[in-house]
Amino acid sequence: MSPYMFSRAIARFTLPLVAMPVLLAAQTAGPPQYPAARTVDQVDDCHGLRVADPFRWMEDLDSPEVKAWAAAENRVTMEYLSRLPNRDAIKARLTTLYNYPRVTVPYWEGGHWFYRRNSGLQRQAVWYTRVTLDGPERVLLDPNVLSPDGSVALSQFSPSPDGTHYVYGLSEGGSDWETFYVRDFATGRNTADTVRWVKFSGASWTKDGRGFFYSRFPEPPKGKEIQTALVNQTMYYHRLGTPQGADVTIYARPEHPAWLVGGGVDETGRYLFVQTAKGTDKNEVYLADLGDPRKPNIQAPIVPVVTGHDANYFPLGVVKGQLYLQTDRDAPNRKIVATPIATPDPAHWHDVVPMGKTAIQNSALVAGRLAVVTLEDVAGVIRTYSVDGRDARDVALPGLGTVNGVFGRFGRPEMFYDYQSMLVPLEVVRYDPASGVSQPFEAPHLTFDPSQFEMDRVFYNSKDGTRVPMFIAHRSGMVRDGSNPTMMYAYGGFDIPIGPDFSPALIAWLEMGGVYAQPSIRGGSEYGEAWHHAAMFEKKQNVFDDFIAAGEYLIREKITSPEKLAINGGSNGGLLVGAVMTQRPELFAVALPQVGVMDMMRYHKFSGGGLWAAEYGNSDDSVAARYLRAYSPLQNIKPGICYPATLVTTSDHDDRVVPSHSFKFAATLQTAQSAVANCTRPVLLRVEIAGSHGYRPTDRQIAERADLWAFAAAGLGMGAAPVP
Repeated sequence: MSPYMFSRAIARFTLPLVAMPVLLAAQTAGPPQYPAARTVDQVDDCHGLRVADPFRWMEDLDSPEVKAWAAAENRVTMEYLSRLPNRDAIKARLTTLYNYPRVTVPYWEGGHWFYRRNSGLQRQAVWYTRVTLDGPERVLLDPNVLSPDGSVALSQFSPSPDGTHYVYGLSEGGSDWETFYVRDFATGRNTADTVRWVKFSGASWTKDGRGFFYSRFPEPPKGKEIQTALVNQTMYYHRLGTPQGADVTIYARPEHPAWLVGGGVDETGRYLFVQTAKGTDKNEVYLADLGDPRKPNIQAPIVPVVTGHDANYFPLGVVKGQLYLQTDRDAPNRKIVATPIATPDPAHWHDVVPMGKTAIQNSALVAGRLAVVTLEDVAGVIRTYSVDGRDARDVALPGLGTVNGVFGRFGRPEMFYDYQSMLVPLEVVRYDPASGVSQPFEAPHLTFDPSQFEMDRVFYNSKDGTRVPMFIAHRSGMVRDGSNPTMMYAYGGFDIPIGPDFSPALIAWLEMGGVYAQPSIRGGSEYGEAWHHAAMFEKKQNVFDDFIAAGEYLIREKITSPEKLAINGGSNGGLLVGAVMTQRPELFAVALPQVGVMDMMRYHKFSGGGLWAAEYGNSDDSVAARYLRAYSPLQNIKPGICYPATLVTTSDHDDRVVPSHSFKFAATLQTAQSAVANCTRPVLLRVEIAGSHGYRPTDRQIAERADLWAFAAAGLGMGAAPVP
């Protein structure tokens, strides 16, 4: 589980608004009066390093003192934000930009098609079903009825192969903790089946529709659900009509309590794949032959396919007795291999799609073919092959953009993919492999005029000479005089590529006269595993150097200047923002770290943080402790420096990157900043209530982004509201 997205490691206004110059009160007034935060004399000896932690008490998230302090910080922040001159105008325009129908890729199961749609401003997307792709639809599950205020997230949906039931999962505030419920497809009523303490798991039905595989953790101590370290994940089978206590244990590794354990059945329902992972990088694969899918032997022997956690392996399925896998074993750009299912060990593997010059991002067995998505300088490319890898065909795409994947079933003729760019909303496309024709499943409706804007892909050199790509969006006719307010966003970690994705908030920023820059820094998979590994462990500084070099490029090219440059990132990207603003504070005017990993010396002690040691290392190791201490944002805040205007955001239900990271960082930065004479840049903490690491209902997504953009606009001296 990465801070941003665990599943990637195991298997983003009313009437036209007129731009008017305004007096930016936030620039002329002094910083707010921050709530008092006591300090403690806490100094840790970490392998000879003395690490002060004066706000250690903020790690007790259930403490009345912590709750009172966070609430007081929120009041100061909301009062400050309410006075920003264009905040309401930005929120109004964001509301208009978000108000368009959005649909997900449909998939087939149990005689029906299933997909989600948000009509525009619904708090959560609704599940629909159809019998045929062009037939009438009906609402199947509306989370806005289950939770009208959006405080409970619909987090899981899985229909049974016999078309009689479906599993859905709910999580309070969008927490990673889920509770699974089962509902009768025909009546719409819940059964008595309830499965609790699920995290990082789906529900995978057996073909007979009588039950499903899932993984869960032991129940955490009462009141410590957010911060308790995760151990002993176990895979179970739940049979309908039985209590959770009767669930059958399928696979566990008690001798390795920190390992993750999960999996599911293939399309045929005959084979169960089980995977283990020590963290967020590299996994093992095991296999069980369940026999007759209609009468599966759920306790069939589980045999190894590949063990040792030496690479990443993703089972694609079984076709004509051949098991297909995507792997980076001896192939940093990844390849597709196949092997007889009777002899699945690596000694019998053969390449179907060998490693090429560009990195494979994902692949699927669909519509009788093997579909592969690669990245060419971070732009998505789709190519389909016959199952022997010989007949290769390219899929024509509209231009430079992001393709999340190709979807469908091997045994059906339909093939789908999605496409988006910074200036093109995500569109679900139906593709005919025979004719090569693509057509939209449901074409998106634009709420802006894309002809006003341009998107460029440029390249720059990082500190060590590495060539790094960057996408830049801006109004047409932008003048390069160094005066353009610029927002720079990146992630840089956990093998996650960041492409030119669409966001209504991005369009609002452009309409405000801003430039949006997104460098594809090391740490992701934009150029395969080598790009990822170049930013792990002691090489993490490469991530920060790449991001800093992107800012220097924008300044050198006279797109912007330090007084006009803001930076934004979430989760591991929040760590990125925290690190670079403490290393190069003079380079940026505004910093927006969201749900960031700020305390690198203690991150591994809470929730799923221990899993990230596969990416970062952790301070229990004497070597790792030193390089972590060298860049950890919390420990590198220094008194006497006027840091960028900073709005730190977190959520009270974030059980992935626990809120104490943001609490301690904000308190430390406020203390340091307050001691600097003539530094009026504010440091604010915004705590989302009943929100989690990544979940917000639509109205609160809009409200939070309006706050971020208004804060950044004030810090950059932007006097214009969005102009459509």
